[in-house]
Amino acid sequence: MAAIQLDGLVKQFGDVRALDGVDLSVHEGEVFGFLGPNGAGKSTTIDVLLDFVRPTSGTATVLGMDAQAESTAIRARTGVLPEGYHLYDRLTGRQHVEFVSESKGLDVDPVAALERVGVADAVDRRAGGYSTGMKQRLMLGMALLGDPDVLILDEPSSGLDPAGVRDVRAVVRREADRGTTVFFSSHILSQVEAVCDRVGILREGRVVAVDTVEGLREAVGTDATLRVTVDGEEPHLDAGVTAVRGVEGVTSVTRDGSTVVAHVEDRGKIEVLHAIEDAGLAIRDFETRAASLEELFLAYAEGDR
Repeated sequence: MAAIQLDGLVKQFGDVRALDGVDLSVHEGEVFGFLGPNGAGKSTTIDVLLDFVRPTSGTATVLGMDAQAESTAIRARTGVLPEGYHLYDRLTGRQHVEFVSESKGLDVDPVAALERVGVADAVDRRAGGYSTGMKQRLMLGMALLGDPDVLILDEPSSGLDPAGVRDVRAVVRREADRGTTVFFSSHILSQVEAVCDRVGILREGRVVAVDTVEGLREAVGTDATLRVTVDGEEPHLDAGVTAVRGVEGVTSVTRDGSTVVAHVEDRGKIEVLHAIEDAGLAIRDFETRAASLEELFLAYAEGDR
């Protein structure tokens, strides 16, 4: 059974079609990255899953339950960190946790709950005095109450410093190891690439790609970057750059001091090294970098695919 299943999902707001026949299946226990440019329909999709808006047509299920007909049962088994949330400034972290615990019928130690997300030392401070990052951690702590079967995170790293981003990544992996399905929407693509098992890309209300990051790389065929550090005199360095430009599969080549930087298809990497050596240069070191998720995302989101 899929943890989240969308079939032919359409949502019309007046003349605007926010979702245009979305089909998507998220497996139980996976971390699924949900990406798309602003206005693509990501938040509308999440709102449908949580029954905040009703679809114009199509169906959405969570844990096998209809997202509209059985929304109360779904929420009991779902933790949510929404984008654009609002905390009560006059309430402490403890009171926020107690409020959510009571609404879910849980008996939770607020200190332990906030220790899980690194803000236990502020448990009795009013949320109005929290930093943006602390508020984000508090919301994440509340989302984790009751160990939900599905965790929906909408921009979970917003307002966090690098240490906080790393902590969120650790929480996500820990929840996945526990068997939780994590539906993860974020514009920080390096964060998505680091934690997600698969990625779905939404464009203009339609799903245009669903795959692993490696699978997207193979589908797009985006060039890798090959950096080759060499020993040689200036004329030979320029000759090396010229030689690399002639290699099939190379789309661009530049020189950074004694390092030749080439953007090349996978099949052309060895030929680039041979061309540099044939130009009379000794290779001291080299490294390759595969296309980043950001480059893959742009290839799909901007309509190249």
